[in-house]
Amino acid sequence: MNLDILNEWQMEAVKTTDGPLLILAGAGSGKTRVLTYRVAYLINECHIDPYNILAITFTNKAANEMKERIMGILGPKAYQTQISTFHALGVLIVKENYEKLGYKANFTILDSDDSLTLIKKILKDLNLDPKIYNPKAVRNQISGAKNSLLSAKEYDRYATTEFEQIVLKVYEKYEEKLLINNSLDFDDLLMMPIKLFKKYPEVLKKYQERFKYILIDEYQDTNEAQYTLVKMLSAKYKNVCVVGDNDQSIYSFRGANYRNILNFEHDYKDCKVIMLEKNYRSTKNILNAANNIIKNNKERKDKNLWTDNETGSKIKYHRAYDEKDEAFYVVNEIKDLISTGEKLKDIAVLYRTNAQSRNVEEALLRENIAYRVIGSFYFYNRKEIKDLIAYLKVIYNSNDDVNLLRIINVPKRGIGEKTIQNLTVSSNENNTSLFNSIKSGKELLFKEVINNLKELSEKSSLTELVDAILEKTGIKDELVSEKSIEADIRLENLEEFKTITKSYEESRGIVSLEEFLNEISLVSDVEEYRNRDDVVTLMTIHSAKGLEFNNVFLIGLEEGIFPHQAAFFDSNELEEERRLCYVAVTRAKKSLWIINAKRRTLYGLDSVNPPSRFIGEIDRDLLDIDEEEIKHVEKNNNYIIDENIEYQIGEHIIHNTYGEGVVVGIEDKILTVAFPHPVGIKKLMKGHSSFHKV
Repeated sequence: MNLDILNEWQMEAVKTTDGPLLILAGAGSGKTRVLTYRVAYLINECHIDPYNILAITFTNKAANEMKERIMGILGPKAYQTQISTFHALGVLIVKENYEKLGYKANFTILDSDDSLTLIKKILKDLNLDPKIYNPKAVRNQISGAKNSLLSAKEYDRYATTEFEQIVLKVYEKYEEKLLINNSLDFDDLLMMPIKLFKKYPEVLKKYQERFKYILIDEYQDTNEAQYTLVKMLSAKYKNVCVVGDNDQSIYSFRGANYRNILNFEHDYKDCKVIMLEKNYRSTKNILNAANNIIKNNKERKDKNLWTDNETGSKIKYHRAYDEKDEAFYVVNEIKDLISTGEKLKDIAVLYRTNAQSRNVEEALLRENIAYRVIGSFYFYNRKEIKDLIAYLKVIYNSNDDVNLLRIINVPKRGIGEKTIQNLTVSSNENNTSLFNSIKSGKELLFKEVINNLKELSEKSSLTELVDAILEKTGIKDELVSEKSIEADIRLENLEEFKTITKSYEESRGIVSLEEFLNEISLVSDVEEYRNRDDVVTLMTIHSAKGLEFNNVFLIGLEEGIFPHQAAFFDSNELEEERRLCYVAVTRAKKSLWIINAKRRTLYGLDSVNPPSRFIGEIDRDLLDIDEEEIKHVEKNNNYIIDENIEYQIGEHIIHNTYGEGVVVGIEDKILTVAFPHPVGIKKLMKGHSSFHKV
């Protein structure tokens, strides 16, 4: 096998075969190459039996790619190597030891929908109202407990609130049902092997003898269960190699603990550390900007990416007037790139939250530029948006059977197939619409809600009508009670729909529901672009991890958007936001644009936000920025907190961006301040240097 394609640090990582090894692999530094060549080297040069090698990664796609690469180097003799995800490894271990865990050979694995169905049944059996105790929220709590290795008995110690006490009851019943049904859920695939190893040390010893050489990819993304499983399996021989980058740990909301990689040297005292800092992806300017940003994080291993690539162009900084101007600027720059011969597939637009894609989508549609949204649906094709539009259509035309059938049980209101069949028979017999066929039952309550909203639509603005739909139908309550990241994203998208209605009202005055529905039907049809390969890519930064593009547009770089306002009051969350920015910047190979807006309407609310602190962390000589904008960025780049300053309700303050405001609330370290229209109410950290007393 030819190792000449490896650089000296990659070569060292491949040839360090025995003992614990931590490979800190910066963005674009060739970590996948190192992993595949390391497995091949163990088999080909060290004559390790492939059966004794375990390589773990996080997705089936990544595992299959690694298998293909290793087979490409070694051929069929690498076939016996266990290359899989953590969950696939769990299936293997449970299958080989099902009896010891109390299961039969034909056990089944429940997916998340199956788990949810079981939890709904348990809630019903316990006479618990699913509207009060949201089944998805309960499922997420149980899943979180399992991934933290807390059995129902152990969870009892942490169940302090009323909701957690209910979760505990459901968790206990849920575990009983799984065993009776000879079923495991997805989280059990990590939890059960650990339980098995603790109860049967001889079984653990068998797997330690089998997997004498262990390689773990993306170690910074491991949760408690995955971390424990690796530690147990590697305890005897300690031939464990973990690869990752603490600066790219961005999944704490999924339970990932970046401290696992920071603590590796503590867990394995005699471990060797190799830094992969040579980047093969980006220009010097882009890498220097990434280094500038990430060095401001305190909890990290110090490393500095460098490259032999060209210096490249400066990072273009643009401050737009508002979100529409931001999208207009991006699309014009994309048109310029196309005119120079750049392919659409080499262009990406990245953003912090899904809702930010809409204006860029509409601007691309207007210019007939093909695009694809990754990691989510096109804005108008997202389920929650289609549901909301269906409500608007039924309010406008209650005889619209197609859209009525879409929403009659959204959110769940106990209207089943039998009821719908009866309504269909009645409407056919009487030659009328389904809506007119509704006379009784739960469906009559739905009809009353629609009639009330129909009345409201005649005397309210579009934005007020959307607000009323979210409140009166129960859509908002259902998503809030779910308490999950996915539900929060759906709610953000629904709130962003109010930005669309508000925009129509501001630009055209009073707009009828009919006009509005006709207009949005014209911009929501993007079917023609779906199957094209040469398209501009739109995605959240979380979805972009592991990808690369010649040209990257990073939009919405404002305080409150990115970093997200939820991170302002928690240093750990703020560091994760900075890691996310580092990931975004290092997706770019040749050219990077950083863009924000002076004012923005997002989720139907107007805001005036200062430029993101992350822009201020980049050296000036790396930015293509005019002098006036430099002053603006620097003015907002001093985020020191003076905790000794005291405030009183009614006091006036002056904010660098928002102007003069009045303190209307004080809670712990947070001030609530009222500013004149269009800024409105803002929450600010006490003693923040961006404002002072009058």
